[in-house]
Amino acid sequence: MSSFHGKTYWIVGASEGLGRALAEALSRKGARLILSARNAKRLSDICENLPNARAIPLDVTDLDSVRNAVAQTGLVDGLVYNAGAYDPMRATEWNTESSLMISDVNYMGALRVLGETVPGFVKAGQGEITLIGSLAGYHGLPAAIGYGASKAALISLAETMRHDLAGTGVTVRIVNPGFIKTRLTEKNSFRMPMLMTPEDAAERVVRAMARRRFRTDFPASFSWVIRLIDYLPDLLVYRGK
Repeated sequence: MSSFHGKTYWIVGASEGLGRALAEALSRKGARLILSARNAKRLSDICENLPNARAIPLDVTDLDSVRNAVAQTGLVDGLVYNAGAYDPMRATEWNTESSLMISDVNYMGALRVLGETVPGFVKAGQGEITLIGSLAGYHGLPAAIGYGASKAALISLAETMRHDLAGTGVTVRIVNPGFIKTRLTEKNSFRMPMLMTPEDAAERVVRAMARRRFRTDFPASFSWVIRLIDYLPDLLVYRGK
């Protein structure tokens, strides 16, 4: 297992929820941190309470903003892409602007950030990339227009990068959590099984980052149920629909 002490990690999407909890967890392990999100004030408040942390405000939907942030971060030891947007949305209640925004943050934003950082990692022959996906990315689920597809795209992107970056010295991993109690999931009106606190989820992400394993899904029992859908016939999956 690798050590985090003295290494620099850039967390994109660090202002609240899982991102903030992950920053706190990595800080406790002695990591130096660069924290990015759109909310500069919130980032500043977090950095005041963490040693060796600095804030670089960033809008992942704006390529110029991404390039400016990358120029300020320089080469880091690891990148965590945790920027996320979510609105519960059914196809019968489609909101074009919202669905495009969700996809822009969750997937296109990752393309912008990775496009500006991966070449530097490859040139250096080292670096870690951790993408925060979701168990919702494995299957089309009810009321997940925008969100489910964007997380599915992120998982596919991680799988492609795992192929292409083999042998370069760059480590790629995808971490797919289940439900986490955050401002985003508070929008849900349905029961969320095995709901985790951000702190619990962050500890699981840190454990995943300490290993070279490519894929980590959690909670394990919930992920098994989600992946089991692969083996069920459509007649059962969409029964009564």
